Amino acid sequence: MRLSARVDYALRAAAELASVADGADAGRSRPVTAEQIARSQDIPPKFLESILLQLRRGGIVHAQRGPEGGYWLARPAAEISLAEVIRVIDGPLAHVRGQRPEQLGYHGAARALQEVWIALRASEREILEQVTIADVAAGVLPGRITELAADPRAWS
Repeated sequence: MRLSARVDYALRAAAELASVADGADAGRSRPVTAEQIARSQDIPPKFLESILLQLRRGGIVHAQRGPEGGYWLARPAAEISLAEVIRVIDGPLAHVRGQRPEQLGYHGAARALQEVWIALRASEREILEQVTIADVAAGVLPGRITELAADPRAWS
């Protein structure tokens, strides 16, 4: 699986917003400026602005302009999965040559590849939908995720 820099930055920004939320008003404690997020997560500010715009359009964050302005999560972080953020930024989880695996037409000896790609997408989805922004911000991942990451083979 290859994740874009946009996705990496979007997930980091969402985790940063979750870390300042207090659970009130859909997780909003106070708006956080893009500059604060960029600084704390070492994200290029201009790049972050366009990512935050995508997240706002995708219903992940809310924004407010002005001196008291900034960004906050649109819902509690525990209700926002990593998969949802990835889909907002980069679209569907698994594509092969820009197509969804079920739309591919493999023939003959390669026919089973379609099932492999569909299984891969299902596996990615299982993990990415299970982990929430709240899990990441708290540094406490679901047990199955911790178990998978503890396997030394996962690190190579």
